[in-house]
Amino acid sequence: MSDTRRRVKVYTLNEDRQWDDRGTGHVSSTFVERLKGISLLVRAESDGSLLLESKISPNTAYQKQQDTLIVWSEADNYDLALSFQEKAGCDEIWEKICQVQGKDPALDITQDPIDESEEERFEEIPETSHLVELPPCELSRLEEIADLVTSVLSSPIRREKLALALMSEGYIKKLLGLFRVCEDLDNREGLHHLYEIVRGVLFLNKAALFEVMFSDDCIMDVVGCLEYDPALVQPKRHREFLTKTAKFKEVIPITDSELRQKIHQTYRVQYIQDIILPTPSVFEENFLSTLTSFIFFNKVEIVSMLQEDEKFLTEVFAQLTDEATEDSKRRELVNFVKEFCAFSQTLQPQNRDAFFKTLANLGILPALEIVMGMDDLQVRAAATDIFSYLVEFSPSMVREFVMQEPQQTDDDVLLINVVIKQMICDSDPELGGAVQLMGLLRTLIDPENMLASTNKTEKTEFLSFFYKYCMHVLTAPLLANTAHDKISKDLQEGSTKINPVCPGEEFNATENHPTDKAYNFQTAQLLALILELLTFCVEHHTYHIKTYIMNKDLLRRVLVLMNSKHTFLALCALRFMRRIIGLKDEYYNRYIIKGNLFEPVINALLDNGTRYNLLNSATIELFEFIKVEDVKSLIAHIVDNFYKALESIEYVQTFKGLKGRYEQEKDRQSQRLNRYRRDARSMDEDEELLFNDDDDDDESEAVEKSRMEEDFADSYGKYMEAKKGAANGANGANNNGKAAVSPPASQAVTPNNSSASSVKTVALPATPVVKTAMVGLVDYPDDEDEEEEEEEEEEEQSPRKRPRLSS
Repeated sequence: MSDTRRRVKVYTLNEDRQWDDRGTGHVSSTFVERLKGISLLVRAESDGSLLLESKISPNTAYQKQQDTLIVWSEADNYDLALSFQEKAGCDEIWEKICQVQGKDPALDITQDPIDESEEERFEEIPETSHLVELPPCELSRLEEIADLVTSVLSSPIRREKLALALMSEGYIKKLLGLFRVCEDLDNREGLHHLYEIVRGVLFLNKAALFEVMFSDDCIMDVVGCLEYDPALVQPKRHREFLTKTAKFKEVIPITDSELRQKIHQTYRVQYIQDIILPTPSVFEENFLSTLTSFIFFNKVEIVSMLQEDEKFLTEVFAQLTDEATEDSKRRELVNFVKEFCAFSQTLQPQNRDAFFKTLANLGILPALEIVMGMDDLQVRAAATDIFSYLVEFSPSMVREFVMQEPQQTDDDVLLINVVIKQMICDSDPELGGAVQLMGLLRTLIDPENMLASTNKTEKTEFLSFFYKYCMHVLTAPLLANTAHDKISKDLQEGSTKINPVCPGEEFNATENHPTDKAYNFQTAQLLALILELLTFCVEHHTYHIKTYIMNKDLLRRVLVLMNSKHTFLALCALRFMRRIIGLKDEYYNRYIIKGNLFEPVINALLDNGTRYNLLNSATIELFEFIKVEDVKSLIAHIVDNFYKALESIEYVQTFKGLKGRYEQEKDRQSQRLNRYRRDARSMDEDEELLFNDDDDDDESEAVEKSRMEEDFADSYGKYMEAKKGAANGANGANNNGKAAVSPPASQAVTPNNSSASSVKTVALPATPVVKTAMVGLVDYPDDEDEEEEEEEEEEEQSPRKRPRLSS
C-alpha cells in the first residue's frame, strides 16, 4: 500500500515552459548527511537509480496543486514537480515539507516568493500595504474590487497575498453569485467589472484558485463572466456553444465518472485558454503558465486512465474493425482514436513508448489497413493522421508489421499499398493528403532510420519487400502517362485514359501537346510527387533502384515528361536525371549512352530558346556538372552526338568547355598511344649511347687507373656479346606487349622480322597484360599527372570509349 501511495512522476519545466517527464519512482523524505538536512529522494521503480535528491530548504516556496501535485523552484530557471498517484501520498510528503519549514499543512503554499528587486521595492512601501484587504463582495463595490485585482498584477508578492485572501474567504463563489444577479438585472457595468475581475484572477496564475474556478459548479459562471468584454458591443455566447453546440460523444460508454468529469473539465479549460482569453502580450505571457500546466497534467491523467482501461480500448478496436459497424459510428471511433493519439503527444518519450505499444498490441495497424481503404473521406483523413502519429513514433514498428503481411494477404491490400493508393487517388485539388502521405512513405523507406543495432537485416529485407510488392503500384500512374505507343492514338480519338490505380477515375487526355496525356494541374502535381519520391530512392537506395530503373527503362519514361507544358513537372524529370548523373556511376552512364537519353533534355533546352528561366539554368547546370567532374564517357557521347546542335549556345562557356575537355582527352590518348609505339631498335640505340657515354667517362680517368681500364674493357666486351645475344629475344617480347594496345599499322614499321612474325602467331592478350607491358616503359617527367589519371581510368573506362580512342 505504501508503495502505491509513494509512487510519483518527476517533472522539470523546460525552456519552452513545457513539463518534461524525468521518470517514475517512489518518494521518501530522509536526512541526507551530505546535504545536512531533510531531503526529498525519488528512486526509479525500474532500476532503483536516483531520480531526484532535493534538500527541503527553509526558504523555498513549495506549492500544492490539484491535491496530487507539489511544485517548487530550486533555482531561477529550474522548476520541479512531483505528481503523486494517490492524494494520501501527496498529503504525507506535504506535511513533512511543512514540518521542516514550520508551516501550516492546511495552506497550499509555504513561502512568499520574493526576489531581491521585490524586497528592495517593497522596503519603500508602508507596512500596511502588505496586507491585502478585500472589499465586501457587493454590487456597489465591484469597481473597487476590479481596480484592486488589476493593480496587484505587476507585483508578485501582492499577487500571492491577494490569492491567499481570495482562497481563505471563499471569495470566488461570492463573486460568481454576484455575476448571476448582474445578469438577471442586465447590469452591464457590473458585468464589465466582473470580466476584469475574473480575467485578473486567472492572471494570478495560482493552481489553487483554478481548482475552485474550474470545478463543475463554477466553470460555466466563469465562462459567463468572460463573455462580457467591455471592448465588445455585444457579448459572446460561449456558454451556448459549450452547452448546445459542442457535444460530448461517447463512442464507447465511459463508466468512470471521474474520467468523464476530467474530460469535460479539460475541454472547457482548453476552450477558455484558446478561444476566450485574448492572446497575451509579451508582458503577460507568463501569467498563464500554471493554466498551461493545469491542462497538461489533465491530459496526462486522461491518457493514463484510458490506457489502463483495457476493456474500453479493446471494445473500441473491436467495433472499429467490425464490418457490421455503421459508417457514422466508425467515423466517431476513428476520430476518438485520433484525438487519443493527439493527447498522447503530451506524454514524455518513455510514456509515449508504452502508449503506442499498447495500441500496437490492440491491433491499431490492421484496423488502419481497413479504415484507410474506405470511401468516407473524413474517416480516411482521420486514419491518415493516426498513421502519421505511428510512423513518427516508430517507423520500424510499422515496417515490421508490413513485412509480415505478404504471408497472410494479397498484394492489393498491403498497408503500404493502401497508403500509396490513397496518395494517388487523393481527390483534393491541392493534393494536401497526398503530400502528407508522401512524407510518411519517405520516412518508411529512409535507410537513415533503419537502425542496424536493432535489426541488422531490416534495411535489406524491407527494401527488397518494397521493390517487390509496392514499387509497381507507386510508378503505375507515371508509366501509364508516358506510354509512347498509345499517346497519339488516344489523343487523336480524344479519349480518356483510365487511372490504373484508382478505378473509376479518368485522366483528361484531350490536351493539344503530343506528349501530355492527363496534365491537368492535379495530375501533374501527382506525377511530381511520385518523381520526388523516386529521386529520393535514387539518392538513398543504390542497388534496388538501379535494378528497377534499368529493368523498367524508367529514366526514358520519366524524360517523356520533359515535354510537359507544366514547367515544374519537366524540372522534376530533369532533377531525377541529375541525381542519377550525380552518382557518377558508370553503369548508369552506359545506360544513358546506350539509350541516347540526353536527346529529350537537349530538345527541351533548344525548345526553350533564349528564355532565361529555371528550366534553362537547371539544364545548363547538369552539363556544367558533367564538365567540372570530367565524366569522360558522357562528355564523349555529348560532343560526338550533340555538339553541332549546342555550339551556337555562347552565353555560357559550358558547351565549349565540354568540347575542350573532349579534345584534351583525345590528345592525351593519342600521345599515350604514340609513346607506347616506340620500337625496339630506337630503344637499343639509346642504351648503346648510354654505355658509350660511360666508356668515354672511364677513358678520361684512365691516366691513373690503367689496370682497372683493361679489366673493364675485357668485361665490357664479354657483356656486349651477351647483350647482343639476348637482344633478339627482348625485342620479340616487347613487340608482343605492344600488340595489345597498338593498331595493326604499327607492324609495318617494325624492323625485326622475327618480332613481326611473333605478332601473327600470338593471340591478343587481355587488358591486364597491357598494364604489365607498360610497367617497364620510360617515365617522362612531364607525364606524371597523366599516369596517375591512367590508373584511375582503367577500371572506369567504358567499353564504348576504348575502340574510339585506339582507332
